[in-house]
Amino acid sequence: MKYENSAIVLDGVAVPGAPAGRSHGTALALLGVLAFSGSLPATDFAIRGFDPWLVAIGRAAVAGVMALICLKAAGRPLVPPRAEWRAYALISLGVVFGFPVFSSLALALGSSTSHATVIVGLLPAATAACAVLRAGERPRPLFWAACTAGAAAITTFTLVQHGGEPSWPDLLMIGALLSAAVGYTEGGRLSRHTPGWQVISYALVLSLPLTVPVTAVLAAATPITAGPEALAGFAYVSAISMFLGFIPWYAGLARGGIARAGQTQLAQPLMTLVWAWFLLGERFGPATVLAALAVLVCVAITQRART
Repeated sequence: MKYENSAIVLDGVAVPGAPAGRSHGTALALLGVLAFSGSLPATDFAIRGFDPWLVAIGRAAVAGVMALICLKAAGRPLVPPRAEWRAYALISLGVVFGFPVFSSLALALGSSTSHATVIVGLLPAATAACAVLRAGERPRPLFWAACTAGAAAITTFTLVQHGGEPSWPDLLMIGALLSAAVGYTEGGRLSRHTPGWQVISYALVLSLPLTVPVTAVLAAATPITAGPEALAGFAYVSAISMFLGFIPWYAGLARGGIARAGQTQLAQPLMTLVWAWFLLGERFGPATVLAALAVLVCVAITQRART
């Protein structure tokens, strides 16, 4: 019993002042980033056999059932303290509904995985900005200058790619980016005193009264022509992207600091581009690579400017 309690305390408590804790947090966050880097290619596979809405909501329903089983098996309460419901509602809106819905619709409307990846490349800066605002800190002017430069790089890239006008897929991906930033920040805050796996589990379980019936209706009302690729993609976004990936990710944010450990997402755009090339056979030109690198530079500056 003591061993189990000790494990829970270690997983749920952040140690921002300890170098070992920060290093451990960075390693955990990087593991989460590796899991998330396959989300967009997997979503692309899934929507080939399932309706985009079914992919977006169904993955949360499947992950919610998994989370419910884990909480029950661990002997934990099936709902969090009522005082924290508002924070869990923000997590649900951000990462259970917001990011999956917006990203699925963007890909269904024609955005390529590589194109969407460049836009999501600004996510670390958006997450850091949310963390700064939630913590009530006063970042240096350089932080905001770098954020603005990153946003300008993304805006220029999307306008050039679409002949001077933003497209609906781009706007949807921006919505996905902002949703994830809010969900990551709230989850990282709660993970300072609650184990990361419980944080994402509670957010998913609280969403079940909505995700399960909606998934059932969508499954009955939309055509399903799922082959092996679509099934594999749906399984990945349900089990990995929606649940298991958040376990090391939230623990890493709690241990290393939301903005500091968030630096590991600098690697996500390039990881996803590799997955898109390897799994989907997508080809991307110099503009995509340059935009991704520009975002990485801007985000790196925001991280350094904050400290």
